[in-house]
Amino acid sequence: MTVVNEPPQTRRVAGKPRVVVTRKLLPVVEARMAELFDAEFNAEDRALTRDELIAVMGRCDVLVPTVTDQIDGRMIAAAGERLGLIASFGAGIDHIDLAAARARKIIVTNTPGVFTDDTADMTMALIISVPRRMAAGVRVLLSGQWQGWGPSDLLGHRIGGKVLGIVGMGRIGQAVAHRARAFGLEVLYHNRHRLPAAVETMLGARYEADLDAMVAKADILSLHCPASPETHHILSAERIGLMKPGAYVVNTARGTLIDEEALIAALQAGRIGGAGLDVFNHEPAVDPRLLAHPNVVAMPHLGSSTIEGREASGEKVIANIRFWADGHRPPDQVLEGWA
Repeated sequence: MTVVNEPPQTRRVAGKPRVVVTRKLLPVVEARMAELFDAEFNAEDRALTRDELIAVMGRCDVLVPTVTDQIDGRMIAAAGERLGLIASFGAGIDHIDLAAARARKIIVTNTPGVFTDDTADMTMALIISVPRRMAAGVRVLLSGQWQGWGPSDLLGHRIGGKVLGIVGMGRIGQAVAHRARAFGLEVLYHNRHRLPAAVETMLGARYEADLDAMVAKADILSLHCPASPETHHILSAERIGLMKPGAYVVNTARGTLIDEEALIAALQAGRIGGAGLDVFNHEPAVDPRLLAHPNVVAMPHLGSSTIEGREASGEKVIANIRFWADGHRPPDQVLEGWA
């Protein structure tokens, strides 16, 4: 995030800080936390209710939430005086009201960078599997209806030579572009700021300042934006209408980037070729029309689901807590809103 000139609100904690972790983490991570902190874990591994979150925020020095925990301004305002750090597990921060945390002088940290390759790999898996109709093939096998190989059965499309449009060219978008080049895709990208020419050359990516123009050119559209009011339904009904007939949508970022009703309508009408979705508007609820569509590959938010990534994220959380408890600025402090 942006580094600014206002000093962080650090605090030296006498003894072990009281840390509450809202979801079950890897055993090696929890074991290390138990050694270092006065730690409370969620053995049931279920998302806490709003009231339960408010209760734990009143009795801890550090809260370790995940993307399943929506922490709004009223909750932060009501938090106990001892809460000084929200050390979120994961890169996303859209589930935390940063302005409210700033008002209470509560530091917020995240774990950036550790899931970049994992999410980019999942994105490429969807970019390949949707045009090749893998979901339809699996359905045929599982139904027992497969009659053997046929020269005109379950035909999909190759991806080599197709245009990949990337919306959002941060760490993950760039990692996807790097992979896509090896598959022979032509890469266009749209971003708030254009990348340096040297990076564009390295990635083989071409900048498109007009998002609508890029949407209209793409054979495959891949979304890599954070969730925010500005990106809510960035792939709107109007933009879906601009897509090429038979084009594909891939989303491994946040479900709210897509107008799901418009996407479903386009899929059911055959206006677009299919979709690869790892995230949804109302997780964990998934619209059954998406699950039933033969040209949709749906995954249960697996983009970051690797042992290596989850362990590295836990290590970052631990480092952030230790820096803060020692009275130093945590390395992954989120400073959005300070300027």
